[in-house]
Formats: sequence, C-alpha cells, structure tokens
Amino acid sequence: MVSKRLSREEGHRRKFLVIIDDTPECERAVHYAANRARTTNGVLLMMFVIEPGDFQHWLGVEEIMKAESQEQAEATIAKFAADVRERVGIEPETAIRMGKTVEEIYALIEEDQDIAILVLAAGSAKDGPGPLVSSIAGRSAAFPIPVTVIPASLSDEDIDALC
Repeated sequence: MVSKRLSREEGHRRKFLVIIDDTPECERAVHYAANRARTTNGVLLMMFVIEPGDFQHWLGVEEIMKAESQEQAEATIAKFAADVRERVGIEPETAIRMGKTVEEIYALIEEDQDIAILVLAAGSAKDGPGPLVSSIAGRSAAFPIPVTVIPASLSDEDIDALC
C-alpha cells in the first residue's frame, strides 16, 4: 500500500513522474509530462534508473563502471532537463537511482507523496509497447498511482493539443 498522496493539499504541487532512458518513446513521455506540469501548475520529476545487472566485476572495475554509469545518467537527465527548460519554461526535478526500474519507481512514489501520475509512452515496435509499459501494465491492478500511457502514434503537435 502506498502512502497518502499530498499533491492536492496546501503547500504541495502535483508531480508528474517520467522515466528517462534511451528508448525513442522517452522523448514523447517527457514532452507530454512537461506540458501537463506547466498547464496544471504542477512539477515534472524526471527519474533515471541505473540497472545493477552490469556490475559483476572485480571491485575496482565495478566501481569505475558504476561511476561511468552515474556520469552517463547525469548527462542524459541534464540534456532532457535543458530541453524542458528551453521548450516549456519550467524547471524539472531530477532523481537518479540504482536498482531494478520498477522497484525504484515504487520506492520513489512511496518516498515522495506529491507524485500523483506516472507518464510513460508506448513504443511503436511490432513486439509490443515496450518493456517498461509492459511491466507496469502487468501490475496495473496493484499500481499505487494512475499511469498515463502516451500512444506511439501521437506527434508532438497532437500532444500539445491535448495539454
């Protein structure tokens, strides 16, 4: 069970959580979430999760790989944040976590009671909507907050018209 959401209480603002990764659909999710945050006077929270599975080496090599992954995550999230500032005019919050993506999403939602909506975008590949959308959809009955999935067919102009 997730803690009570505070986003509608005095002194709080609704946060739109979007997951930053290297998938093509990530940009559409950020575009939608940033626009919704701006038009509703909310907050955009961008989260990058570093999966731990790649760090099975000697201690020195493992630490170097973790540091490199951290630097890559920071650079990626900074690029998206700069785009949001320039295009939408809002300052996003950011979070970088290490762990399994779905578990870290749950943990962040539990920690930050202002997170009210998770925004994902479906992929356009013929093998399905993408691994993150599929993993969240499989748990939808027990997911703690609403999930908005942006269809692959929506253009930036379509998204702008919706927000």
